[in-house]
Amino acid sequence: MEQTNKLFIDKAAVIGTKKKSLQIAETISSSGIETVLWGQDAASIKAATQGIAESIDREIQRWGMTESDKRAILGRIKPTTELKDIQGCKIVVEAMGVNFEDKCRTLQQVGECWPDLDLYVIHISTLSVTEIVGNSPIKEKVIGMHFLEPVPKIPVVELVRGMHTDDLTVARAMDFAKRLNKTSVEVFEYPGYVTTRVILPMINEAIYVLMEGIASAEGIDTAIKLGYNLPVGPLALADNLGLNEILRRMENLFQELGDSKFRPCPLLRKMVRAGKLGRSTGEGFFKYDTKS
Repeated sequence: MEQTNKLFIDKAAVIGTKKKSLQIAETISSSGIETVLWGQDAASIKAATQGIAESIDREIQRWGMTESDKRAILGRIKPTTELKDIQGCKIVVEAMGVNFEDKCRTLQQVGECWPDLDLYVIHISTLSVTEIVGNSPIKEKVIGMHFLEPVPKIPVVELVRGMHTDDLTVARAMDFAKRLNKTSVEVFEYPGYVTTRVILPMINEAIYVLMEGIASAEGIDTAIKLGYNLPVGPLALADNLGLNEILRRMENLFQELGDSKFRPCPLLRKMVRAGKLGRSTGEGFFKYDTKS
């Protein structure tokens, strides 16, 4: 029978309980797909379920969702600590974080248990899909997808094709992205891809401008927002992404590419050392109500 990229997606799995994992699970469930959410232990799964509920509650307060939406989304999410519960999922999205060894080990385990899987997605921002895949038995079915935060709201996703990824997998990944109401952009496997590589130098330069006393944080963001018709300024964006995450990505790109434009600003390092990581800690370049 001829294979087709059109999948009848009724069940998918998300592996991981980090912030981005929860946003991906919420997004998949919101599109009407039964979602298995796997975590390593009961405590992480309980915290994950609570985190998704709190995220939806914030949207309800903003009139972006209703209580009915919340019940439907949470009702389609099935938390588990048993990897065997992935059985029957056509798509697996691995979003465990940035640990290379964890990603390799999980892919190998899933590939050995379910070789007939239709699509295996690695959530990735700087790591190599090809390197993670190695000699996986499902290497042609693996693709990287870089979801931007907040995942439920950002309408674009980067598709990162590894050296072994076949055309059918790319087509299916595009179909999956469309089901999630995302516009997909296929990118070559290269450090930073498009979105990360373009935005980080702008954020870093804004931090330099602040460090050099050229303008206040408010002034810098106002100038860039109004001057270039952007919805958010670079410093507020850095706070939203997390200054520790910005630093990690910049160090990775600087190491990979050796280009001085990716050398992190000293003020960024100072902020991270001080624990001022942005919105998640209540203070970065701006101050926040951690309950909001």
